[in-house]
Amino acid sequence: MWSSLGGSADAAPRPAAGDLIVNDFESATWGTWRTTGSAFGTGPVLGEDLLRRLEITNYRGNGVASSEREGDAPTGSLTSPEFTIQRDFIAFAIGGGDYERVTCLNLLVDGTLVRSATGRNSDALAEASWDVRPWKGRRARIEIVDTATGDWGHVNVDQILQTDQPTKRPVTTQPLYQETWRPQFHFTARQWVMDRLNPGQRQEGWLNDLNGLIFYEGEYHLFAQRWNKCWIHAVSNDLVHWNELQPAFWEEDLGTGVQSGSCVVDYQNTSGLSPDSRTPPMVAFWSRNDNKSQCLSYSLDRGRTWKHHDANPVLTAPERDPKVFWYAPGKHWVMFLYGGDQYHIYNSPDLLHWTDTGHPISGFECPDFFELPVDGDPGEKRWVLVRGDGKYSLGTFDGTRFTEQTSQFVADSGPHFYATQSWNNTETGDGRRIQAAWMRGGSYPDMPFNQQVTFPAELTLRTTEDGIRLHRNPIAEITTLHRTQSRWTGSLNTGTSRTLAAGGDRFHGVMNLSVPQGASLTLTVRGIPVRLGHQSIDNGSGAQPLSKPLAKVEVLIDRASIEVFANDGEVSVSRCYLPSNNPITLSATGGTCQIDSTFHTLASIWPA
Repeated sequence: MWSSLGGSADAAPRPAAGDLIVNDFESATWGTWRTTGSAFGTGPVLGEDLLRRLEITNYRGNGVASSEREGDAPTGSLTSPEFTIQRDFIAFAIGGGDYERVTCLNLLVDGTLVRSATGRNSDALAEASWDVRPWKGRRARIEIVDTATGDWGHVNVDQILQTDQPTKRPVTTQPLYQETWRPQFHFTARQWVMDRLNPGQRQEGWLNDLNGLIFYEGEYHLFAQRWNKCWIHAVSNDLVHWNELQPAFWEEDLGTGVQSGSCVVDYQNTSGLSPDSRTPPMVAFWSRNDNKSQCLSYSLDRGRTWKHHDANPVLTAPERDPKVFWYAPGKHWVMFLYGGDQYHIYNSPDLLHWTDTGHPISGFECPDFFELPVDGDPGEKRWVLVRGDGKYSLGTFDGTRFTEQTSQFVADSGPHFYATQSWNNTETGDGRRIQAAWMRGGSYPDMPFNQQVTFPAELTLRTTEDGIRLHRNPIAEITTLHRTQSRWTGSLNTGTSRTLAAGGDRFHGVMNLSVPQGASLTLTVRGIPVRLGHQSIDNGSGAQPLSKPLAKVEVLIDRASIEVFANDGEVSVSRCYLPSNNPITLSATGGTCQIDSTFHTLASIWPA
């Protein structure tokens, strides 16, 4: 396609035979393209002298679509006439600001935004392309947008082509959700509309801290921070199959940020955010980048559209990561805020006005806080405070003060378990407390997504020989994905091994075990060892002790992760990995072990 990157007309490459030019921006006017605002003027930026003055390089021919002619202050848009997608790729060169939605090149198919790209805070145009095969034969438009007014508040675009042979191919051309390392029953971001220019950039299909998990009117909502730009958003009816929607909301202004937080349903409309008492607002709380401005956004249509509160911030305090919930006995709202290695506790009658109770508790980022019955007894309950690193403690809470009754315990000892949250408002559903975590630090080479979420786990408090402990178990809905089954019952002596499953890349396994003192089993999952001792498990981050001998292990195996649950979830270990092609085997050392194992292959949660 482009044989070189031109800095002048003399170096301009020509489109290849069969390519269709959408626009090469070589005319003096925009022709049939429609403009709004003043950013793009009356036509392309033409001529070497002007392009050099604007420091635009790597252009093709003699002109560039640019919103920089009068600096960064003007705003506006430039939209093409409708055209039919007739080739596999749309290729282009782009530079300017690195602001999603704000300084960007968009592809709209039948009026819906399906692809977008930005520059890299550089005026050296970079080649890029979109894979548009899913929309071949459909009607589309190109939109170039500049709504930014600050530094790098402009966008530059040149030579947009339909082509079957782009010089710079997208990160992957594999079908969505069928990419090589895409987990098949763990949630990942679909990349939404962003096609980043540099493979491996952290923003690409990225998710990090889980936010605002909430159940409302039959739907489970999953929100997650994409760095500090927006909250991505997905919904599910069963906590297994997810439909990713457009991001719920973005930062208010460039650089202000949208960090982590939580979500509630204001059934009594204490906030007055809903004009109709029959439509309670769904209210999300989050922190700006300044780590002191606590803000809210709200939705009146089941989370489909959101509005930032006009009076943000509703609380100014040197903290972040607001965890908000309704405290029924006191008939008031409670907010836990992290700051200075502590959680500060605030109360509010209406979600808008907050008072510090003056009773901080030690903490570590991203708090989650809820009450659970002990051994299923509604007459005996404990409050559970979960820190961002997954550690938890138990105690009592009177609406203003949390009194810890235990030390901190490890809920999941895996190396990739972080920023946990649990679904609020499930008392309006089946009442289970369901937790998920960001599997931080996973690596997925050359993929259009980055990071994954643990499979949802039900939380319960159970009495053990060491006292009351939080237990995590995969939700029962995992069985809805079961397909084929393989079972093996027998014994393994020192030095012997057994293949439990071969072929496939996703399994749900349950093993009932007897491991004598001094002996151990090694479950090898596609090259990754999980060591099962007499009274401990180790999935790569050190042996985690159990309160009694190991009797049961449940394991979830996906393309790029392993989750292990021991003794009905007393200990769990979550780990990301890139597997070899080895089968799943079990071997013994130090004695004879008894095993009764069942492994199910699992269906994908994603559409084919």
